[in-house]
Amino acid sequence: MAEQFPLRLVSSYMLAEAVRHLVFERADGLPFVFAPGQFIQVHFHYADGKPTKRSYSVATIGAGDASPIGQIEIAVSYVEGGAATALLANLMEGETITASGPYGRFCLFDNDANQRYLLVGTGTGITPYRAMLPQLRKVIAARGCEVNLIFGARNEHELLYDADFSAFEREVPGFRYYTCLSRHARSLPRTQDRRGHVQLLLNELAPSAEGDIAYLCGNPNMVDESFGLLKEAGLPVPHIRREKYISSK
Repeated sequence: MAEQFPLRLVSSYMLAEAVRHLVFERADGLPFVFAPGQFIQVHFHYADGKPTKRSYSVATIGAGDASPIGQIEIAVSYVEGGAATALLANLMEGETITASGPYGRFCLFDNDANQRYLLVGTGTGITPYRAMLPQLRKVIAARGCEVNLIFGARNEHELLYDADFSAFEREVPGFRYYTCLSRHARSLPRTQDRRGHVQLLLNELAPSAEGDIAYLCGNPNMVDESFGLLKEAGLPVPHIRREKYISSK
């Protein structure tokens, strides 16, 4: 069983109407080391005393490698009647929770030799890609590969970390940031905005079995449908890396 440790809330703000960004530090003063793309688990108890836990990707923009970070940032979606929502929505600065981790292998691999990454996310499934930005900068510079980030949301108000991804696109040649809005277009549309779901844009980008590695994170239906699309395009299964985000009460 992984070691548990206390996290103290440093600050927070609303990313969207139903998504809160929380910034923690380890209350025990020990360092936290993670690989971009990994997640932590928050441990707590139901009202009846039964223990439970929820998983949250680390959104912290660190050094781009497995170096200690001073703060652990996560994005939390509010679920009506959810036990984790009751805990994290009402958490005040200075209060502590219990966590463990990091976990997971939804990470960039050192031995990748592909020509392009297709990074697809919906909702809070976009958070691991925020943590990957420094690493992606290094990969693009070192290998000259292209990175296409595809973010699916209902409207522009649900584009979490939109300013971070937009700024990175301006700074880093080789990085393209696409948005797919299923309900309402932006008030000021961008060239790489699309209407509809991310699967349509995947088709537009013509996935290549020879040159692409794809990452899928977020809504399980999106992940499953995109996985099928990419397999039909010929991508080998090891080149389609998945992480499903399931809302739990």
